[in-house]
Amino acid sequence: MIKNYLKMAYRNLMRHKLFSLINISGLALGMTCSILILLWVRDELSFDRFHADTDNLYRLMEVQSYPGSDNLTTDATPGPLAEALEKDIPEIKHAVRSSTWEWKKLLAYQDKVLKVNGRYTDDAFFEMFSFKLLHGDPTQVLDQPNSIVISAKLASQFFGSPNEAMGKVFKIDNRDSYKVTGVMQDVPENSSMQFEWVMPLMDVVNHPDGHWLKRWDNNGIRTFVQLQPGTNLEAVNKKIAPFVKRYSPDTNIELFLQPVSEMYLYGDFKGTKTANGGRIETVRLFSVVALFILVIACINFMNLATARSAKRAKEVGVRKAIGASKSSLVRQFMIESVVVAFLALFVSLNLTGILLPHFNELTGKSVELDLSDPTLLALLIGVAIVTGVLSGSYPAFFLSSFDPVVVLKGTGKVSKRISVFRKGLVVFQFILSGLLIISTLVVYLQLHYIRTKNIGLNRENVLYFELEGDLNKRYEVLKRELQNIPGIVGLSASDQIPLDISNSTGDVKWKGKDPNSNLLFGMMAVDYSYADALGIQMHDGRDFSKNFGTDTSAFIINEEAARLMQLQDPVGQPIHIWNLRGHIIGVVKDFNSRSMHKTMQPLIMRLQDANQRYLYARIAPGQTPEALAAVEKIVKRHNPAFPFEYHFLDEDFEKMYKSEAVMGQLTKYFAAIAIFISCLGLFGLALFTAEQRTKEIGIRKVLGASVASIVYMLSKDFLKLVLIANLIALPLGWYFMSVWLNNYVDRTELSWWIFGMALVSTIVIAIVTLSFHAIKTAIANPVTSLRTE
Repeated sequence: MIKNYLKMAYRNLMRHKLFSLINISGLALGMTCSILILLWVRDELSFDRFHADTDNLYRLMEVQSYPGSDNLTTDATPGPLAEALEKDIPEIKHAVRSSTWEWKKLLAYQDKVLKVNGRYTDDAFFEMFSFKLLHGDPTQVLDQPNSIVISAKLASQFFGSPNEAMGKVFKIDNRDSYKVTGVMQDVPENSSMQFEWVMPLMDVVNHPDGHWLKRWDNNGIRTFVQLQPGTNLEAVNKKIAPFVKRYSPDTNIELFLQPVSEMYLYGDFKGTKTANGGRIETVRLFSVVALFILVIACINFMNLATARSAKRAKEVGVRKAIGASKSSLVRQFMIESVVVAFLALFVSLNLTGILLPHFNELTGKSVELDLSDPTLLALLIGVAIVTGVLSGSYPAFFLSSFDPVVVLKGTGKVSKRISVFRKGLVVFQFILSGLLIISTLVVYLQLHYIRTKNIGLNRENVLYFELEGDLNKRYEVLKRELQNIPGIVGLSASDQIPLDISNSTGDVKWKGKDPNSNLLFGMMAVDYSYADALGIQMHDGRDFSKNFGTDTSAFIINEEAARLMQLQDPVGQPIHIWNLRGHIIGVVKDFNSRSMHKTMQPLIMRLQDANQRYLYARIAPGQTPEALAAVEKIVKRHNPAFPFEYHFLDEDFEKMYKSEAVMGQLTKYFAAIAIFISCLGLFGLALFTAEQRTKEIGIRKVLGASVASIVYMLSKDFLKLVLIANLIALPLGWYFMSVWLNNYVDRTELSWWIFGMALVSTIVIAIVTLSFHAIKTAIANPVTSLRTE
C-alpha cells in the first residue's frame, strides 16, 4: 500500500512540474533558513552545559543598593568571600575565585615568545569545572605558587606536544618563572570562560599589590560555588543574601546564585531577577524568525494544494466511488506532502552545506552540519515530518471530504470555501513578511544610530596600547618621544578604556550631600590633557594641566555627576573620595562610558600621572601609517622583550555592538528570503488563477477589453489581501519593535516613514510578482484559448 502511495505521489509531482518546483523550492528555502538558525540556537543554548556537575555549579552575584540611584547587579565580589562561604555554609562543597577578565601575559621559553590570554584562579578550579586535564592531578595542579596549567594547543606551540610540556619552566612577562604542572584540553568553544593558561590566584594575593583581594569593601573578583547534591537553591540564597554584612557591616550588598549554565545567555538583571536583554533575547528573536519563515513556506504548499483542489476533485470522486475510504485518501495526500518535504529537506541540506561557511563567517561561529550526530539527525527528520504534516494536513482532510456524487456530477460548489481559506493564508503569510521587513528596517536604523551618534568623545584615529613590561618605568621618556612624532596631535593615558569604565565607588562626599543618599559613581584615573586627547568637550572649568600644581588633588566630573550631586556651580566645590580630599576643577560633557544598553553613569576622574595601564595617541587624519610605524619603533626600543600590540578606539566601539551588527545582517537576509518565498507562492497562485480564467480572458479580449484592465482584474484581489495584511502587520510591528528598542537607553525613533516604507515595499513587490504572469496572460492570443469552445 505504501508503495502505491509513493508511486502516486511521484506521478503527481511529475504531472505538475511547475507547481512541484515552486513547492519544493519554497520549502527548501524555508528549511535552509530554519536549519541555519537551528544550528546557531543549538550552539548558543549549549554554552557552559558541558560541565559534569552543571546542575550544582553557580556564579555568585551581588546586588549593591544605592539610595538615590539605580541598584547595581554585578558578578564582581570581595576577595575573602569564597573562603568564608566554604567555611560557614555547609551546603557549599567548593568555592573558588577567578579573575573577572582574561589576563594577557607574555610567555617565553628559550627563543619562543607568545602573548596569550589566561586567568588566575583557586586550586579547586579543575575539581569544580570539567576542563579536562591531559596531564596533572586536578586536586594538586594549582596548589603550589608559581605553577601554571596550559592548553594542549599552547603546549604544542612551545614544545611540539602536550607530553613534552610537563615540568618545563616559562618566563612570564620577562620577570617571573612558572613551572608547568598540568596540561588541559583546549577549552571548548561553547564555554563562556576562554583561556589558554591558568595560574594560582594566591600568587596575586601574596603580591605587594594584591592587598585589595584581602578586603571586604573591594569587589574585583568572580566567585563560583559548587553546591552539595540535592541542595535547595532557594534555601541557600536566603542564607547567603546578607552574608557580606557579617564581615563588613557597613556594606549594602545582597548575594544570590546564578546557574553557571545561564551566565552566558542571561546577562542583564534587575535586582536579583533576570531582566529583558542579553543574548537570550537574540536567541528568542531568531527562533521566532525561523518559525515565521518555515510557516510562510508551509503556507505556500497549502495555498497551491487548495487552489488545485478543483483539478483533483474528480480524482477523489472516482476513487471514492470505487470504494476508497476517507482515511486512505488522507494517508495518500499526507504521504504526498511528506515526500515533498523530504525532497525539500534533501535540497535544503545541500544548500545549508554551501551556505554554512559564509554563515559562520558572519556570526563568528564554527557550527557544523554533522549528520552523524543522532540528535541533530532526529531534529532534521522531525522538521521534515512536521513540515510535511503541517503543509499537507488541511489539503488532505479538505480534498478527502468531497462528496463523490456531487463532484462527478460537476455541481459541487467548493470554490468559495477554498477561496476564503486561501485568502486567509495569503494574508497571514504577508503579515509575517511585513513584520520581518519592519524588523529589518528598525534593526538597521538602530545600528546606524549607534554608529553615528555623538557619544561625547572623538573615537576616530585614536591609537592606544597597554603600558606593559618596562613601559611604565620609562613612561615620561616615552611620552616625550611620542609627542615629537609628526602626526601625533594628542597624548594621554588612563587606567581603563573610556568606552567601558567598570570601576566604581559609593564612597563620595561633597558639600550639601543628603546623608540618606549613597550614589554610585564611575571612577577613572587619567593623565594630564586626557579630555583634550580624547576629544571630550568641557562643559565648565578646565582639563588637568601641569601648569597647576594643585591638580594632583583635583577632580573632574561629568554633567550627570553634577546633576545627581545637585551642584549648581560645581567648579571649585570640595569633594572627598576614599582618603582623597580635593576640589572640582572641571565638568566634562557626558560621554558614553559604557554600552548604550545602560543609562549614563555619573563619572569622576582623578589625576594619576604614573602607573597607568593604557596610553592613547590621537593621530592627524591621513598620517596613520607613518605615525603608527614611528610609535612602534619607539615602543620596541623601550620594551624589546614584548611584541607591540595596538588597538584603535573606533574598532573597539564596533566590537561592542558586534551582536547588533550580526543581527542586522541576518535579519536582512532572512527577511529577503521570507519575502521571496511569499512571492513564490503568490506567483504560483496567480499562475493557477490565470489558468482557471483563460477562456474568460479570451472572451473579454474579443469583446474589447484592454491589456491594462485584464492585468488589473487578475491582480486586484491579491493586492487587496496584501494591503489587509499590512494593515495588521504595521501595528504589530510597532509593538514588537518598541519592546525590542526598550533594551536600549539610547535608541532611534519609530518614525511613521518606517511603516510607510514597509507598506509600499510589500505592495510594490506583490505588483511585480503578479504583473509578470498577468501581463503574459493578457497579451496572449485569445484565439488559442477559445479554440476548444
